[in-house]
Amino acid sequence: MENPSGQVLVIFGASGDLAKRKLLPALFALHCGGFLPENFAIIGAGRTAMDSEEYRRSRAEDIKKFARASAADFGKLGPFMELVNYVSFDTDNPSEYSRLAGFAAEVRARAGIPDNITFYFGVPPEMFSPIASGLEKCGLSASSGGFRRVVVEKPFGTSLESARAINAKLRSVFDEGEIYRIDHYLGKETVQNILVLRFANEIFESLWNRDHIDSVEISVSESLGVENRGAYYEKSGALRDMVQNHLLNLAAFVAMECPSSFGAESIRDEVAKVLECLRPMDAKAIDSGTVRGQYAASGGMAAYRSEKNVAADSLTETFAALKFHIENWRWGGVPFYLYTGKRLSERKSEVVINFKSAPVQMFVGQCSGRSCNKLTLRIQPDEGVWLKFGLKVPGAGYEVAQVSMDFNYSSISGANLPDAYERLLLDAMSGDATLYARSDALEAGWKFIDPILARWAERGADGLEFYAAGSDGPEGARKMRLEHSSEGCPIRFSASAKGGDESRKE
Repeated sequence: MENPSGQVLVIFGASGDLAKRKLLPALFALHCGGFLPENFAIIGAGRTAMDSEEYRRSRAEDIKKFARASAADFGKLGPFMELVNYVSFDTDNPSEYSRLAGFAAEVRARAGIPDNITFYFGVPPEMFSPIASGLEKCGLSASSGGFRRVVVEKPFGTSLESARAINAKLRSVFDEGEIYRIDHYLGKETVQNILVLRFANEIFESLWNRDHIDSVEISVSESLGVENRGAYYEKSGALRDMVQNHLLNLAAFVAMECPSSFGAESIRDEVAKVLECLRPMDAKAIDSGTVRGQYAASGGMAAYRSEKNVAADSLTETFAALKFHIENWRWGGVPFYLYTGKRLSERKSEVVINFKSAPVQMFVGQCSGRSCNKLTLRIQPDEGVWLKFGLKVPGAGYEVAQVSMDFNYSSISGANLPDAYERLLLDAMSGDATLYARSDALEAGWKFIDPILARWAERGADGLEFYAAGSDGPEGARKMRLEHSSEGCPIRFSASAKGGDESRKE
């Protein structure tokens, strides 16, 4: 991959948690790997009053704490911090953006950078419109002979209506091709490997359809609670925070057709097609096919309702699960299951492809249902791929045991898995939108999610399950997971069977 063209990266929300924990550490890792442009500068923009030197000192300490770097890499911290600048102004006031325009011109002239700027909106969605207006007013939204790109952090709206309003505002200032809607889950190595696993291996792609797959499960579980994000989470909940973006995008990568090429638009076309094929859920389907839960106090861990900035009678879900269908030729009749929650027993993100069981059970120990043959793609932690199937137990007879073939990225000597933000920042600066959401896909996701949100709001406390912090989640989700576990072949041969006439129904 070639290094991106010389440019300035302007980070809005530069004094916030995202810049501190993710963006600056990721940029430092790219610097250490030699991936940044030859002519490059970073400008942090925010309302917090400080100069560039103060900002550098503060961010240098954060990078030492959060960067994925070796001891040798930190010897490069000084040269990296020389690339970092900061300007403070009222980002709510469009007339003050002239300060940013003048500062950016000075930085570009000093570093010999062409008129190329990537803007990173690391701010809440209500700030997207004021920032876009400010950039337009001061003339920074347009380039003379260069480019403009804007990276937008989630949440991208709170509903279909709000997402459309944000899209309309951004597209009134920037072209759609200049807008990069980030989903950091798509920057993870194992997620990208879904495409290679499928389309580079006929042994998998030939089975990747309703004839051979029983169901698909996608789960993202977190052991932590909401921590200091109570105010945000009260407005969001698990469905908006995780399902509408991360999990639906993962489902689209799993379910998409082979693109005509591996260009950005070809891949994004196929992602959009999947999301446009989601079967709408009516009230009955929502009541029977979704689960919402909220963690309760357990084992010394506080209840969600006791967290900072959370209402004592909050109905916000910290766990969400749903069963849905993709109505197209490849996936007709195959249920997809999504699970996500906070304060669960373990931190784990994975995709599980459950294959159908053999139509006839001939051997002792042979299992049926979706627990037999499964392909698991672990996204975090311990990234890898596992294939489960049955083999004969050594010795006399034909007893079957379930075994697995495992691959872990950690087994590759010298393997260096880039952080998701490293990959996505580099892609944006290079103009590669492959792993970024397009407006049509985003709106298709909201169109599917909005009725679920409306039905949950209509039911209120009815249907909200409480689960113990540190557990595996609500009872309703456990029942959903078991829904297909006993499905398999209708015929089983007895241990002594020697012919079809001795078979029996089970």
